[in-house]
Amino acid sequence: MPVRPHPGLEIDGFTLGEQLHKGGFATIWDVTHPLYRTPLVMKIPTIMDGYDGPTIVGFEVEQMIMPRLTGPHVPRVIGQGDFATMPYIVTERIPGTSLFQHFKRKPLPIDELIEMAARMAAAVHDIHRQHVIHLDLKPDNFLQRPSGEMVLIDYGLSRHDLLPDLLAEEFTIPMGTFPYIAPEQFLRQRGDLRSDLYALGALIYEMATGRFPFGQPEKLSGVKKRLWRDPMPPRAIRKEIPEWLQEIILRALEVDPASRYQSAAQMIFDLTHPMQVRLTDRAHKLHADPVLMVFKRWRKMRNLKAFAAPPSVSAQIDRAPILLVAVDLSPEMEALQDAIFLQVKRMLVNRPDARVACVNVIKTAMLGIDQTTDGYGTNLHVARLVALKAWADGIDLTDDRLTYTILENTDPAAAIIEHADANRVDHILMGARGHSTTRRFLGSVSAKVVAEASCSVTVIRLRDTPLAESAA
Repeated sequence: MPVRPHPGLEIDGFTLGEQLHKGGFATIWDVTHPLYRTPLVMKIPTIMDGYDGPTIVGFEVEQMIMPRLTGPHVPRVIGQGDFATMPYIVTERIPGTSLFQHFKRKPLPIDELIEMAARMAAAVHDIHRQHVIHLDLKPDNFLQRPSGEMVLIDYGLSRHDLLPDLLAEEFTIPMGTFPYIAPEQFLRQRGDLRSDLYALGALIYEMATGRFPFGQPEKLSGVKKRLWRDPMPPRAIRKEIPEWLQEIILRALEVDPASRYQSAAQMIFDLTHPMQVRLTDRAHKLHADPVLMVFKRWRKMRNLKAFAAPPSVSAQIDRAPILLVAVDLSPEMEALQDAIFLQVKRMLVNRPDARVACVNVIKTAMLGIDQTTDGYGTNLHVARLVALKAWADGIDLTDDRLTYTILENTDPAAAIIEHADANRVDHILMGARGHSTTRRFLGSVSAKVVAEASCSVTVIRLRDTPLAESAA
């Protein structure tokens, strides 16, 4: 027989304490269990006596998806209950409140909102890597751990790429929070990870300007207008917003998913490397598009049924990877540099949407404390940057997809690994010098990167060495 939640209720070893939150579709309760010392919460759907189809199906979706997610960006699932007695999900309790409290202070200071946006995008990228599109990103659904990581909650409208889409099978109306949902969601397309990137753009716009990019529509007819309307440029509302940040925001809010960022990792890269953001006309806009241009878009988009169907979530990420290329610029490594260059060109044939991040490492242990120039008085950092750009000349990519970074570290391998982790790099390409007794006993840079990197690594050797080319 179904039971109703109340303080003191015991179910499956869990004891309900106080009710922490009451929303339109669920209540959140403080719970304890004799086997767990960590603070816990229980989410229970609000099922009334009327039509609760979306609530029931949404909760089923959560129960399917959440146990499959791992990592710091999702709450750890402890237990679940079925509908026979009382449906629930018990998870760890994340200390603190949602980002809704921060959004009350909008617009936020520029530095704060940039850091927050990068952390939000990192959480989104993490669930995308696990085959999940959230489809209901909003301030209430972001929590922050004391260690800084954003945690995404509420997967009732989400889509798992490897599971049946129960919501699409049973309902035909678009679902989501209207100020943030993407145009394709209005068209009932639920399989595109770029819908989450659109929502991120709307959230960053709100943090930067204090306004919603398209207001707060209460009906679907208001959502449909974003198929042809453009938002007021953020810099027209708040002048101190930098052009590179407006570029990121407006690119994320493009109507056609093909014109947006193709992965959250690429958005993170731009948020954390502002000097390398390629500025287009979006960055310089200070007015919304004129009426005639909007009218032409309306004629084109008013009868649109769907955008081009995207591939699977994992395939979308694979098509838009970040490729880190570590280049040794030593004069004696010229042949190896050429081999790496050719390999980059080959990889871009198979992954035409990839971003290439070129790096070179200055080993600081080789320098004196104040030695920042070479024997000719040239700044070493600048000289390496010029040489790195010269090496990459001929890689046919736009500026926003070809970047250059000079790292400084006493340990080159550690510098490459840390940079790859920080920028959610999908693949590292680097060369390996020839064999020597020192490298045999102390280990090489490439060997350490292969052993410790959290992504795949391709190591290039010249053909006249014992190993022609190896991939790890």
